Amino acid sequence: MVLHTDEQTIDDLGIFGQRNGSGIYDLYNRTHTRGGEAVLKELFLHPLSDKAAINRRSSIIEYFAHLKMAFPFPADVIDMTEKYLRDPGERTKHSRHQSTLGEKEIQHGVLAVIALIQHSREFIETKAVKGIAAYAQEREAISLLIADPAFEPALREKGKGKLSYSAIAAYDTLFRVRERPKLEQLLGQIYYLDVYLSVAKVAVDMKLIFPKALEKEGCVLQLEGVYHPELKNPVSNTLLMAPGQHVIFLTGANMAGKSTFLRSVSTAVYVAHMGFPVAATSMEFSVMDGIYTTINLPDNLGIGASHFYAEVLRVKKVAAELNRGLSLFILFDELFRGTNVKDAHEATVAITNAFAGKKTSIFIISSHIVEAGVQLQQRGNIGFYYLPTRMNGHQPEYTYTLKQGITDDRHGMIIIRNEGILDILKNGQKIS
Repeated sequence: MVLHTDEQTIDDLGIFGQRNGSGIYDLYNRTHTRGGEAVLKELFLHPLSDKAAINRRSSIIEYFAHLKMAFPFPADVIDMTEKYLRDPGERTKHSRHQSTLGEKEIQHGVLAVIALIQHSREFIETKAVKGIAAYAQEREAISLLIADPAFEPALREKGKGKLSYSAIAAYDTLFRVRERPKLEQLLGQIYYLDVYLSVAKVAVDMKLIFPKALEKEGCVLQLEGVYHPELKNPVSNTLLMAPGQHVIFLTGANMAGKSTFLRSVSTAVYVAHMGFPVAATSMEFSVMDGIYTTINLPDNLGIGASHFYAEVLRVKKVAAELNRGLSLFILFDELFRGTNVKDAHEATVAITNAFAGKKTSIFIISSHIVEAGVQLQQRGNIGFYYLPTRMNGHQPEYTYTLKQGITDDRHGMIIIRNEGILDILKNGQKIS
């Protein structure tokens, strides 16, 4: 089962970066093969929505992280095998294509496939690999592929580069014509292994933790010490949500760190649904059917829509998904920022109250409108948090540390005055 999400959420979280910048994908990508890179991208595009599948993948990666195992296949063997198998091989009655490989390339390709098969056997016979219970399914698949009687001669080969012309020709027919699908399946298993070992190394090097997935519809999100993995000196925070408090209303002044905190939490939720390790000290979460965030919502110029109307359409989409009976993780940063304060106040209260009635989903909403928060305090299943600002003379300082309650911090005019904007407009002075 796959987690429902969309391009807006993927862009909000910077999964693949923007304008050639690195993204979350790049942090986890230490793969050794092109096929592994492609598999990793697919996993990021399609997180899981099944408790058993999430925990199984997580367990595999965690075990490899414990072993600190290196990728067991030489790069030249993988590269040559891929190049060799991409070639069509002999012409058949079903194909008009003919091999474009020279005699030497065919020889190198055959030797690479033999090495690949033998390395695969060595890997699955390793005592440590046999001990990974969660990896038993993949290990069994590799074992069945290389145990095919057709590959028995390849497993018996000894030495390197000493095959006769007739042996090369026989192996070439075997590998590229008769058994190509099995070899492609073997490569597929190796690509997944490449991903597991890549992510395991990231977990070790970045000191990431492995979350525990819980049953759906529990509305549990216990995140301790969560931070954004791309930050060099992050401030971590703890957020605890449960069925009795499945909505969070977040306030805080500009620059207090709301958006960074929201990205930290939603990135952890997204990556955890992949079965990958996350940037936190501890995490347990109820599996969701989908995740939808709204952090950087652009104007929809294609339909002539204002920012406010784009927000309305986004809320409408979320409402439709909720009415399908799905358990969702929903996040809105500065809900209804595109309209006047009065309408934003009324709409924020109305929509948040409606969200609070959807008791199998999790909602996090940030807002500048503290009056809306005060009005929402009448509900018992909404939690209130803020990111504080403290004043050092006329200079605001930010702790980026989450606290319970609602803040009325408003320092916009202080920042404007500190930057000397009014003086520039009045006197033409350039304030350094």
